[in-house]
Amino acid sequence: MISGRARLTVRAWAATLLAACALLPLVEPATWILQAALLLAVQAGVGAAARRVPLGRPLTILAQVVVTLLLLTLLFAREHAVAGLIPGPDALRFFGEVLEQGGNDVNRYAIPAPLTDGIRLMLIGGVLVIGLLVDALAVTFRSAAPAGLPLLALYSVAAGLADNGIDWLWFLLAAAGYLMLLLAEGRDRLSQWGRVFGGAARTRGAETPGALAPVRSGRRIGALALGIALVVPLALPAMDGGLLDPAGRGVGAGSGGGGTISAVNPLVSLRDSLNVNEDRQVLSVRTELANTSDLYLRIVSLDDFDGTTWKPSKRAITQVPDGFPIPPGLGPDVARAEVGTMISTADWYGQDWLPMPYPPSSVSVRGDWRYEPVGMTLVGDHGQNTRGLTYEVRSLDVQPTAEQLADAPEPSSTLLREYTELPDSLPSVVFSTAREVTEGARTAYEQAVALQEYFTLNGGFEYDTQVDVGSGSGAIARFLRDKEGFCVHFSFAMASMARSLGIPARVAVGFAPGTPQADGSISVGLRDAHAWPELYFEGVGWTRFEPTPTRGSTPPYTVPDTGNEAVPDPARPSQAAPTESSAAPSQSSECSAQDKKLEACDSESPQAALPAGGDGPNWHVVLLWALAGLLVLVLPLAPMLWRTRTRAVRLGGHGRSEADAVPHVLAVWEELTDTAWDHGIPPDESLTPRGAADRIVRSGRLEGDAAASVHRVAGAVEQVLYAPRPLPVMGLGDDVRRASAAVRASVSRRTRLRAVLAPRSAVRVVSAVSDRWVALRDRLTALRPDWHLPSRQRG
Repeated sequence: MISGRARLTVRAWAATLLAACALLPLVEPATWILQAALLLAVQAGVGAAARRVPLGRPLTILAQVVVTLLLLTLLFAREHAVAGLIPGPDALRFFGEVLEQGGNDVNRYAIPAPLTDGIRLMLIGGVLVIGLLVDALAVTFRSAAPAGLPLLALYSVAAGLADNGIDWLWFLLAAAGYLMLLLAEGRDRLSQWGRVFGGAARTRGAETPGALAPVRSGRRIGALALGIALVVPLALPAMDGGLLDPAGRGVGAGSGGGGTISAVNPLVSLRDSLNVNEDRQVLSVRTELANTSDLYLRIVSLDDFDGTTWKPSKRAITQVPDGFPIPPGLGPDVARAEVGTMISTADWYGQDWLPMPYPPSSVSVRGDWRYEPVGMTLVGDHGQNTRGLTYEVRSLDVQPTAEQLADAPEPSSTLLREYTELPDSLPSVVFSTAREVTEGARTAYEQAVALQEYFTLNGGFEYDTQVDVGSGSGAIARFLRDKEGFCVHFSFAMASMARSLGIPARVAVGFAPGTPQADGSISVGLRDAHAWPELYFEGVGWTRFEPTPTRGSTPPYTVPDTGNEAVPDPARPSQAAPTESSAAPSQSSECSAQDKKLEACDSESPQAALPAGGDGPNWHVVLLWALAGLLVLVLPLAPMLWRTRTRAVRLGGHGRSEADAVPHVLAVWEELTDTAWDHGIPPDESLTPRGAADRIVRSGRLEGDAAASVHRVAGAVEQVLYAPRPLPVMGLGDDVRRASAAVRASVSRRTRLRAVLAPRSAVRVVSAVSDRWVALRDRLTALRPDWHLPSRQRG
């Protein structure tokens, strides 16, 4: 037959796993839960074996910690460990790198995120830590009620990250696990007094036998904790960005042609893949396009502006069609030509979105890709990315004229409403500057050209990748004030200002034109990573503009005299010097020729293209929020938890031998007087035990068995205080429970509630801490040698 401790161990393991199930919707696939269950079982088994030896409580927990670390090393870092098992400095360093990568993955992916090594370590490691806390509290320290706090912390993290809240099924599983743990502890406590009988008949109004009080207390504490679990997730602040976005943004797993794609900032993926010091080749391109300086390779468009950064909106995704539809807004009168482009990606370049010229008309690519029709982009599904791909894109070379853009009619109200939306937090200087720059412009096209020229020609702006203009709603204002930045600042600012003028705008992310090679191909390198604004004109569609000086190429439809090439255009360096268009497109204007030769100039890596802190909290922020929530719960519940633990310790001994008779009797007497104090009967140290018992009976209006129980406990106290050899007294714990139940029944509901949540006797913790400190100090004093004795006395 299974023992009480073993039953508690199994229930603690099950409760942790049931709470961890709330994390299942966050990651795909869910195979990590099986690994977590196995490792958690080993951890619990080590604890059970240590308690059976028996080892001391600290040693038991230490043994579990050591075994847990060994298990994680075996699973994640065996190649870096000593003998494949013992974690050394290399293994610990590797753990740090994997956790850092996990934090980046949390920011990068949306729900459901792929099961990368970093995320898997965070999930399994977190579950093992929570499991260790639950096992230590519920089994090692025999107090199941506080074990609900780490379980609640685990559930609260899952609830805070889940899309539109967490499903009720996961809450029921977590609640069932916790209640199962509480009932197992109650059964274990009752079994210490003999066989448990659960079917005894009771008359109406009859009090439950005293031995069942732990079960009732466990149920009450469980109900209180579960109520808190429902309220606390609603009170915790929301966390946005990446996996932490409550809108569930990201690439859906999809089935067939369905699913969604949304606001994971693609610049994070670019940063992870491209942020290196050297200008490595990312793409090799061959195209039929005659003017390769206009070959921008677009990854994705950002159309959702929250005041801090631009992100792609949540969109439906479908199967990739054989032929793409005509792009939105493109009319039949605009000149166009279909061209083919063959693109090969580097083996190390892992991007979720497929770089393509815009607008694409068809694409031939292997792998699992999905099509987002609004932005006309392709996104990888089920972990599909661009590493080592070769694919062909057929696209339209749209050639609008300045007249067509100037004569464009007003877009539809739906499109205007969606693509001119601006947050209330946007500084007023953005609106005022936009109107000042475009003063005198008669059409939206003239306003757009004026904005572009303001940034590239006459606004006094400088291109500099070293500028840190910060993030948040004031970032654009600081950029307009300091007039220094790189492509993201220019594109974000122009798109925001265009929207403030009523021009539909979004930001495109991808690569500027690369460098032509001798074999006819085009090399696209790291320093070609770029962002640019796209403005919408009815009859033409989404149209590229280039506000970043010394980058890319100025669109011909924005230049008044496109046929005059005698005067170099300062905004078109790639056409003035095509052989150097990508050799140093990200160099600062102050980069010397010698620095260029040595490749010592600063490049615009995609890391520079990210507003700092705009992609959501890292994994340690999630951990801090969980700890903060745990602390918020512990502080108000600390008196109740301390009294629950103290009551369990005092009534847990049996007092069946002469050796433990005295401490057991005194402990149950302290519990009786403290319970009376909690319910409004303060102790009086001047009274004898018999006098104190009379006072409790009188003040609590106790009668019958309850009054007799109080006097029996007082008699046992007198015997241990004054009898030469006190004898063990059986049933004192039952007497205290019976008397306590009668005291509770005699007071109001408000007094009972205060006795549970804010017990008066909890002030004794101060004296308990003081006594332990004095004992520790005396022990340390006894160990210290007496240096004041003469040397011959010490010898």
